[in-house]
Amino acid sequence: MSGTPALYSPNAMRAEKRAVAGNSVAAALVITIGKIAVGVTTGSLGILSEAAHSALDLIAALLTYLSVGVSDKPADAEHQYGHGKVENFSAFVETGLLLLTCAWVIYEAIVRLFFRKVEVEPSIWAFAVMLVSMAVDFWRSRALGRIATKYESQALEADALHFSTDIWSAGVVVLGLVLILLGRTYHLEWLRLADPIAALFVGGVIVSVSWRLARRTVDALLDAAPVGVRSQIITAVDRVDGVLEVGRVRIRRAGNRYFADLAVGFARTVTFQRSEQLVAAVTAAVHNILPDADVTVQPLPRAQRSENIFDRIRAVATRHNLNVHDISVQDLAGRIHVEQHVELHEDLSLKSAHDQVTKLEADMREEVPEIDDILTHIESEPATIETGDELIRDAHLERKLKSLAAEFPEIIDMHEVIIKKVRGRLYVSCHCTFSDDLSLASVHDIQTDLEIRFKQAAPELFRVLIHPEPSTDNRR
Repeated sequence: MSGTPALYSPNAMRAEKRAVAGNSVAAALVITIGKIAVGVTTGSLGILSEAAHSALDLIAALLTYLSVGVSDKPADAEHQYGHGKVENFSAFVETGLLLLTCAWVIYEAIVRLFFRKVEVEPSIWAFAVMLVSMAVDFWRSRALGRIATKYESQALEADALHFSTDIWSAGVVVLGLVLILLGRTYHLEWLRLADPIAALFVGGVIVSVSWRLARRTVDALLDAAPVGVRSQIITAVDRVDGVLEVGRVRIRRAGNRYFADLAVGFARTVTFQRSEQLVAAVTAAVHNILPDADVTVQPLPRAQRSENIFDRIRAVATRHNLNVHDISVQDLAGRIHVEQHVELHEDLSLKSAHDQVTKLEADMREEVPEIDDILTHIESEPATIETGDELIRDAHLERKLKSLAAEFPEIIDMHEVIIKKVRGRLYVSCHCTFSDDLSLASVHDIQTDLEIRFKQAAPELFRVLIHPEPSTDNRR
């Protein structure tokens, strides 16, 4: 179930496929001419049926030669999936030709068995042509089969299958000629029927080959999925971490290339970047089943069973392509109140921003009907780089801030205090060390309290940023 290996260049692949197909055409031409000549001179229906078979093989080989030259052309505006179906169509036409051959051979064999006696004259040339034909068929079936397997070419594979069965059918014809000679030598009249019986056997071989080819080519032309591959892909993709469900899985083949189209459910709260990573993981899982397949993955947002009210609120915001933070949910006397901060582009007018938030809140109430009230704090999302005036060294302010931090027993250490002036406003940032096992919620509460204390003690501060660090990080 592999695609064309990447280590073969397209030009080399085309050249090798056309070369082996061209050799097959030349061999088919020589064999067909030889069988027709011998069949006419001997009157052997077996040889004539083989000549007809070979003539159609010649047409099929020509079709194959032409199809492999077209099928490997890259996709274009009119053929987005490439030209690989040309090979499948070539194999389909070849199947029709085989069935026509089969009908003629069986008809003529029945006539010779029951209605018309035809004398067959075996000759050394008849045996020579048939034996040479078997040798050539063996050579070209091996050559075609090797290249068909190497490049997954259905047209070349059809030709290889043809010629491998031709060896056996030609052998049956030779056996029929031998039996006719034995019948004449030992005066066994009934052995004259060996030739039309051999022809019937050739017809049976053609039916068998045609049936196998017909099923495969029709399946390819109707985009039938390879047996069992869909279930393998579903199983493999379902094991990818982050995949919630595997919906649509469609597989089609064009020439030697597979195309897989999947719809896969991801958590609706994942970011766009995370979604891209999950798509890559799903594609890799498909490639484990169908290497080099062209894979298209459609992500489907899905709600997880474990979602809480915070997840559902964020999911609605994500659907609006908005960022919400500092979500606070309170249960007051059985009524659910939500407070949240949302970032909107700084260039928006208040009216536009308010309209967006009103729509967001309405969708949140619809998605989470247990919410009774929502209050949204609108923040401007920075879109410009602020130019700082200077870094300030204020030892007195730094000591004051450190003394305030020391009042919190959870804060082990405060360091890297930076004071900046940006557009005439004071900005302070610092690092605070906490115990490793302190919960993030507790750390956030302490940071908020500390920020309030800083601004109370130093009202000139415009913004405070506190970076928490685990204690083990500072011991490195």
